[in-house]
Amino acid sequence: MKKEITLTEAQEQVDQWIKTVGVRYFNELTNMTILMEEVGELARIMSRTYGEQSFKESDKGKDLGDEMADILWVLMCLANQTGVDLTEALRKNLEKKNIRDIDRHKNNEKLK
Repeated sequence: MKKEITLTEAQEQVDQWIKTVGVRYFNELTNMTILMEEVGELARIMSRTYGEQSFKESDKGKDLGDEMADILWVLMCLANQTGVDLTEALRKNLEKKNIRDIDRHKNNEKLK
């Protein structure tokens, strides 16, 4: 696998893996609940690494990047299943934020 990968390439690779190694996609509701599980695993690491909770023995050795990648994987599965082009969705989302929030954060007294 090459070092850099676009969102489009990643979606295609996830789709190819699912259709060959994974046999088929889980249904959308199952993938949505898996996504929530993965977010919970990331939250667990974050709360122990950057928050005040201590690590349990079973938490040690967990990789923050791997947990984030698990979230991306399931999100790409959902995007593939529902026909969402994540590259286009992200482009539109950035455009929306640049218009909507042009001065919002600059004018937020809490951020100064």
